[in-house]
Amino acid sequence: MAGLATSLGAGAATNSLAQMPEIDTLFLFGSNPTEAHPIVAIYLKKALRNGARIIVGDPRQTWMAKRADVWLNLRPGSNIALINGLVHVILKNGWENKAFIKKRTEDFQELKKHVKKYDPKTVEKLTGVSKDKLTEAARLYSHADKAMIVYGLGVTEHRTGTENAMAIANLALACGHIGRPSTGIMALRGQNNVQGASDLGPAPNILPGYQPVVNPDVREKFEKAWGVPISPKVGLKSVEMLDQACGRTFKGLYILGEDPAQTDPNSHEVRRALQSLDFLVVQDIFHTETTKYAHVILPGSSFAEKDGTFTNGERRVQRVRKAIRPLAGKADWQVICELATRMGYPMSYAHPSEVMDEIASLTPQYGGISYERLEKVSLQWPCPTKDHPGTKTLYTDLFSRPGGLAKFMVLDHKGSGEVPDREYPFALITGRIREHYNNGSMSRRVPGIMELVPEEHVEMNPEDAMKLKIKDNDWLKVASRRGVIKVKARITKRSQKGNLFLTFHFPEALSNFLTSEHRDPIAGTPEYKSCAVRIDKVQ
Repeated sequence: MAGLATSLGAGAATNSLAQMPEIDTLFLFGSNPTEAHPIVAIYLKKALRNGARIIVGDPRQTWMAKRADVWLNLRPGSNIALINGLVHVILKNGWENKAFIKKRTEDFQELKKHVKKYDPKTVEKLTGVSKDKLTEAARLYSHADKAMIVYGLGVTEHRTGTENAMAIANLALACGHIGRPSTGIMALRGQNNVQGASDLGPAPNILPGYQPVVNPDVREKFEKAWGVPISPKVGLKSVEMLDQACGRTFKGLYILGEDPAQTDPNSHEVRRALQSLDFLVVQDIFHTETTKYAHVILPGSSFAEKDGTFTNGERRVQRVRKAIRPLAGKADWQVICELATRMGYPMSYAHPSEVMDEIASLTPQYGGISYERLEKVSLQWPCPTKDHPGTKTLYTDLFSRPGGLAKFMVLDHKGSGEVPDREYPFALITGRIREHYNNGSMSRRVPGIMELVPEEHVEMNPEDAMKLKIKDNDWLKVASRRGVIKVKARITKRSQKGNLFLTFHFPEALSNFLTSEHRDPIAGTPEYKSCAVRIDKVQ
């Protein structure tokens, strides 16, 4: 959100999923959609069947990487160096879209001067990607007619995650690959309603609709609607709340549908923070690692018990209709309203549609969206008026930054916060597999899934395994500077030499006991995708 908003004006996908089959060149970067976003993968596979060329930037040889025209097998944490190198090759060969740059962007000359030092030889040293692969990828992407960059958490879950997103915007802008059907940038969100949640103001510096809380006119509008004064002070990010809990300056927390004790990095410190709170409330549909630390547990309602909307990764607002009444007697929104009322701020909505009407009145992107319309058709924001059809493609004429121009950002390679050394010689990457989902609180309760994948394995390259005399299913200890877990080995060429891969689906072998405290300084996103570890065989 922060990166794309800075470069383009809005932190959202520029195109719709339905446009994907018409892509002629796909740059898939830091994403494994066949496992982590299988519905999106269906659209991408249609593009491949239609003849699309594909570039994959990923340290692992995923399903898509095996089928790529060019696999950019970069080292973890070298994303900016790789993108700067691609832009360097494009500019050196005159493959940029000069007319687009002149008409629709600013600060291009600063970028052009800066990327001169990211020549292919330098980039090969920084990333491990060969000069030939870099040049071929730059040629394919720049010469495309309809090119789309699709990226995921392998881009954002680094200490340079926000800057990584800005670098991707630089590449798209240099080639003019934005603002047309099947041509743009799609950031794959981690869960089904991440976009909708982001839109409605959970970040500590914004109110709904990405309206800055420091703007007095914005505060006045919301104060008038809500009948309470709003502090101009920017609040804390979730990771900062836990930091301050450890210092005993942050006292209470209400967690809804999250399991930070399992899914946040450096889990020992997270659990210490949860234990340090004076009062912790957790609302969820199942017990989790986090509910173990709760003073009060409130029952949540599942998707089948909800009336409301989801806004997916293509900005599409869709109705969710409950199939059954909430098993606990109240839907989530009713619990929140009753809590607010008991704490002195009356909330008396009769139905979720009234909440949506309030959203439309205060959030310009949602201004024309109502349950009445959503009963007939889903809508992509921005949809500012009740007769607006929604927006399939962003930035066809102007960017939503001041002046309508996109901004090139000057960025430098920084690398991961923690890199392998003699004591911890492997780089650990974490992620998902197709069968399980996030903390596994739902998927591990499905017998059929557990028959397929009943336990965690650590992926390692055959060369590393041979050197350490490790075979499939050997028990290993994987240790970092923060913790150690015991897990079985899986030998596979999917992981490159020197890299390991773990999921975070299984609490009994939890990768987040190993992950580091490093995070993006702008967004606060933890660096899940790279930390240094060692392996010891369990005798």
